[in-house]
Amino acid sequence: FTALISIENTLFGMGNPLLDISAVVDKDFLDKFGLKLNDQILAEDKHKALFDEIVKRNKVEYHAGGSTQNSVKIAQWMIQKPQKVATFFGCIGSDQFGEILKKKAAEVHVDAHYYEQNEEPTGTCAACITGDKRSLVANLAAANCYKKEKHLDLDSNWELVKKAKVYYIAGFFLTVSPESIMKVAKHASDNNKIFCMNLSAPFISQFFKEPLMKVMPYVDILFGNETEAATFAKELDFETDDIAEIAKKTQNLPKENTKRQRVVVFTQGKDDTVATKVTMFPVLDIDQNDIVDTNGAGDAFVGGFLSALVQEHVLEECIRAGHYAANVIIRRVGCTFPEKPEFQ
Repeated sequence: FTALISIENTLFGMGNPLLDISAVVDKDFLDKFGLKLNDQILAEDKHKALFDEIVKRNKVEYHAGGSTQNSVKIAQWMIQKPQKVATFFGCIGSDQFGEILKKKAAEVHVDAHYYEQNEEPTGTCAACITGDKRSLVANLAAANCYKKEKHLDLDSNWELVKKAKVYYIAGFFLTVSPESIMKVAKHASDNNKIFCMNLSAPFISQFFKEPLMKVMPYVDILFGNETEAATFAKELDFETDDIAEIAKKTQNLPKENTKRQRVVVFTQGKDDTVATKVTMFPVLDIDQNDIVDTNGAGDAFVGGFLSALVQEHVLEECIRAGHYAANVIIRRVGCTFPEKPEFQ
């Protein structure tokens, strides 16, 4: 490995730490709560009963989740040694679920520094699994209480931000603390470090377009899937639904740090991943029967990608690592992984 990787806290992630509550459900369950296949939404009042109901299912599993947290964990898993390559910031409650998240982060050697408060309980995400599809409903609760001035701005925490070379924040965090994102993004840009972001879900481009476009000039690497890319293109009047074209137009959006050309990476499930300078990268073949659960596949792709990026590998290698990690994760429930990767 290069010298870069011998240091702790090289990768910095900030987002919504959630406990995933996953259960296999049927179409009636989705219809009852107005859920779409493969969608990600924020819980509303009408979903309160969903959380009560899903925990009563016979095969319910609890896993540490939250999109950004998943990705940094996967990156750490891919790297293995040294430990604590990844730092994670987010807000939890002072409760049992919060303790589980702390324990799970420590087990996989991620250096998590949570802002703890007791007004809201730790956030949860209902992962409703139907066959090889999943519908996610996030009840942010505590995750929504992250405060820049109470956590990010503290000297000891900001020191950890400064230590990093690569930054990753999922678009989901735009609903929580855009000012925290801007502070980190500007730091990365001013110091010619790499700032990565994810479109995360169609609703981010639709309803949080303003904060998203405010941070976009600072984004060096943008991730997303085909649905998110299409929604983003529509919101920005790109007038094309060709994914390679959308990637190119996104790459050419205004950029603060001109020393780095923006890289755009769009995954398309089993179809080729598109990356600028526009190249298509085939994913690893998988038998549909081996797909246990696609929840976390996108997060895993980003995690694998970031693990290669912090080691200063070229784009092609980063994507190969991403494809490998996603291929492992979809064979398992939740965003979980075996003890060691078999990636060369």
